[in-house]
Amino acid sequence: MITIVCGGVGAARFLRALHGVVEPASVAAVVNTGDDTVLHGLSISPDLDTIVYTLAGAIDPNRGWGLVDETWTAMASLARYEPVRPAGSAAATTWFNLGDRDLATHLYRTARLAEGATLTEVTAEVAAAWGVGERVLPMSDDRVATTVELAAGGAVAFQEYFVRLRHGVPVRAVRFDGVERAAPTAAALAALREADAVVIAPSNPVVSIGPVRALPGVDEALAERRGSVVAVSPIVGGVALKGPADRMLAELGHEPSVVGVARLYAPVASALVIDPLDEHLADAVAREGIRPVVVPSVMTTPDVARALARATLDAAGS
Repeated sequence: MITIVCGGVGAARFLRALHGVVEPASVAAVVNTGDDTVLHGLSISPDLDTIVYTLAGAIDPNRGWGLVDETWTAMASLARYEPVRPAGSAAATTWFNLGDRDLATHLYRTARLAEGATLTEVTAEVAAAWGVGERVLPMSDDRVATTVELAAGGAVAFQEYFVRLRHGVPVRAVRFDGVERAAPTAAALAALREADAVVIAPSNPVVSIGPVRALPGVDEALAERRGSVVAVSPIVGGVALKGPADRMLAELGHEPSVVGVARLYAPVASALVIDPLDEHLADAVAREGIRPVVVPSVMTTPDVARALARATLDAAGS
C-alpha cells in the first residue's frame, strides 16, 4: 500500500499520475480537511472533492477545481438577493462559487452528516459514487479550521483568505483551530503506519500539509518510519507551482525555496524530490538532513507525471 499525505490541486494531480504506476486499490490518500467550510448551510470539503473529482477524471482541467462543463445558474440566481441582504448577513454569498452539479455533492454530504455519519463514511460513499478506486481518507472526523491571521490585522477563515481575498494579502500567522481537541481517524493513522511507502504530495507545506501534521500522533508516526517517507517539493525555482505557498512561506519566516521545504520536512521525511531547475541547491538540501532526488516535477504531460510518480516511489524504496 502507498499512502499519500495531501491537499489541493498539486496533490490531486500527483494521485492521478499514480494511476499509470500502481493499482488504485493500493493507494490511500490522507487528505487535509482544515479547508472545510460551511456556506449556505452546506458542509463543503474542497480538498476532498478536488481529489475525488480528479481521480474520477471529472475535474475542470483549466481551473483545477470543480467539475468540467459545469454550469452556474444557482450562483447567478443568488445575486438577486444581494440588494436585500441585511448588513452582516452571510446569506446569498457568491464570492465562493459552487457549480450546479457540484452542489449535489455538498447536499449529499450535509444530509449524511446530519444523519450521524462520520466524514470518513460520507467520503467513502462519495468516492464510490464517482467510481474512485483509491481510498480517500479525511485526516480527521473532528472539526479543524485553518485560520489565517493577516499582517494588516484581524483573522479570516482560510477560504476567505484564499478565495474572497484571492490570497493576495500578506499574512503573519496561520493557526489550526480545534486541532488540540481533534484526532486523526483510525483509518488515516493506520494508513500512515502500515503503508509500504508514504509520500508527502506537492502541496502547500503550511496550509495543506500543516493541518495533517498538526494532529496528535501524525508527526510521530511519520518520524518512526522516516526512511520510507518521501516529500515532493511544491516550490520550483523559488516559485509555487500553484497558489500562494512561496509568498506564504516567506511571510511566515521560512525560506521560499526547496531548501526551506527541506527544513520543514527533514524531521519526518528522508528524501525530497526537487526539479532539475533546483539541482544547484541539492547540496544545500542535503545539509538540512534530507536526501535530494532530482527529477522533473512539473507535471506538464501525463508521461512526465507518471515518471515523477515512479521516481518518487523508487526514492521511498517501494
